[in-house]
Amino acid sequence: MADLPIAAVVRIAKKNGAERVGSDAADALVEKAEAYIAELTKKANQYALHAGRKTIKEEDIELAAKSEA
Repeated sequence: MADLPIAAVVRIAKKNGAERVGSDAADALVEKAEAYIAELTKKANQYALHAGRKTIKEEDIELAAKSEA
């Protein structure tokens, strides 16, 4: 049940040097990208709630991304 379009993920892979992307690899990329986005969103939501907001802002995303690095 992928929400991200496979074609968009394949385009990103090709823009970053992949000449061809097999369908199994494309499915795996979508799965991993969705998992990463889900985790990033959870962390960003925690930052927003801590700041007393219900809305996730760019700064929350940036902080969440930094905490994963």
